[in-house]
Amino acid sequence: MNVFISGTHSGIGRAIAELFLSRGAHVVGFDIQKSTIDHAEYEHHIADVSDKASFPELSMAANIVVSNAGVQNSGRDIEINLMGAMNFVEKYAIQPEIKSVLFIASSSAHTGDEFPEYAVSKGGLLTYVKNVGRRVAKFGATCNSISPGGVKTSLNKPVMDDPALWNRIMDVTPLRRWAKPEDIAEWVWFLTVVNKNCTGQDILVDNGEKDLNSTFVWP
Repeated sequence: MNVFISGTHSGIGRAIAELFLSRGAHVVGFDIQKSTIDHAEYEHHIADVSDKASFPELSMAANIVVSNAGVQNSGRDIEINLMGAMNFVEKYAIQPEIKSVLFIASSSAHTGDEFPEYAVSKGGLLTYVKNVGRRVAKFGATCNSISPGGVKTSLNKPVMDDPALWNRIMDVTPLRRWAKPEDIAEWVWFLTVVNKNCTGQDILVDNGEKDLNSTFVWP
């Protein structure tokens, strides 16, 4: 099983790569930074998802493509989060060997919370999921996205490292916890490997933030 994942240097992308490696997959990672994974079945390519020319030509075909690379409030959110995802998936996923495509979206795609460009970039993915889903269905492949709420990654340090803000967040989070990158990786495994029938859908994984008590907290 060949799994192509963008944004594997750290956070959710690295956790996804490590989970697939632990379960016997060959993982091809792409990131603008050097590899932080040392494994015999891992190969790393320096690439910028916003630059189509940076993608290498590879002899193997992807069976699973996970579009994870993303930024937040960068001034380039649409260019990287939306257009970059499209570049990556169009390059490697639309071919006969594909079995599943998965996008990492965000609960902001549903609520419009956080930063305007970020919310738009993630919201656009939900429509693109359906477009890709229609096209890969002819290969018998699924295509979905997951929309995490709060996840314990470096992007969220501004609130995680501030006790007052963190307590406010926990007060309005029904399950009173955030997901770890490893939790999101398990969802990716389920939707791309276990799942055979769900396609064209977005799965909200947010500890009840949106539907039970939507509140955005930021410095």
